[in-house]
Amino acid sequence: MAETTRETFLIPENLAGQRADVGLASLLEVTRSNMQKLLDEGRVSRGEKIIKSNYKLKANEEIVVALPELQPLDVQPENIPLDVIYEDEDVIVINKARGMVVHPAVGNYTGTLVNALLYHCKNLSGINGVIRPGIVHRLDKDTSGIMICAKNDNAHLSLSQQIQDKVARRSYLAVVRGNIKTDKGTIITQIARDKNDRKKMAVVTEGGREAITEYTVLERFGKYTLVECRLLTGRTHQIRVHLEYLGYPLVGDPKYSPMKTPFHIEGQALHSEKLTFVHPRTGERMEFKADLPVDMQKIITRLHLGQFN
Repeated sequence: MAETTRETFLIPENLAGQRADVGLASLLEVTRSNMQKLLDEGRVSRGEKIIKSNYKLKANEEIVVALPELQPLDVQPENIPLDVIYEDEDVIVINKARGMVVHPAVGNYTGTLVNALLYHCKNLSGINGVIRPGIVHRLDKDTSGIMICAKNDNAHLSLSQQIQDKVARRSYLAVVRGNIKTDKGTIITQIARDKNDRKKMAVVTEGGREAITEYTVLERFGKYTLVECRLLTGRTHQIRVHLEYLGYPLVGDPKYSPMKTPFHIEGQALHSEKLTFVHPRTGERMEFKADLPVDMQKIITRLHLGQFN
């Protein structure tokens, strides 16, 4: 396990009793997910004993963190057009196109939102490392819509905390198969990796992470429903998994509903429409919307005309 330094932290009294991932994230000024990664990798210890995320911190105890070696940035800026909705010195709000990958991964280091941001912005937060600079939350490749990215670490920490505390709110529009009977509802489950397909997520009875989605039916079209979903947690594929779990899978979803569709759409009919958050510097509450992409507009037009048989 590569590392450059081992740093020792004294736990203050105000963090006593907190879980290690929560308290140490605050102490080290990193995101909780980054802290969980350090803990999962066995980089955090108390004396000779490695501690895990659920360890309860004690006042005045010494915790040692083995910080990983910094990697050189090998993700290159690319002149890829961005649909910028708002931008200032702290944040940039964009309307991500369907089909664009958010950040590089193994075998896919070009053509991503991160490549485009590196070209467009002079600065991005470094909290999520060299592969995901500025990325506070993500959208699936084939989900379109609004995203916010951070230009500095203070903005990143603020936005991450707002998402965790449900201060920042995200709502989506989705077209699903079937006629959802209830006008409104809240889906509360645990979600984890599908045991039979590690590329998919699934609702599980134990061993998963809590996932909460609120939904409101906007229009019914007999065989299809237009629904608004609001995320109260941010699990991988959450809306796609939750609606499939209810029996109303997303139109066009190649992973959770691989069925032929009468509509032309590359990927699932899911759009991140609205984002509200408190500006990390000014404290002003801000709200932004991203217009529906043309493919979903055409689907809804055809539904209004009854052209879906």
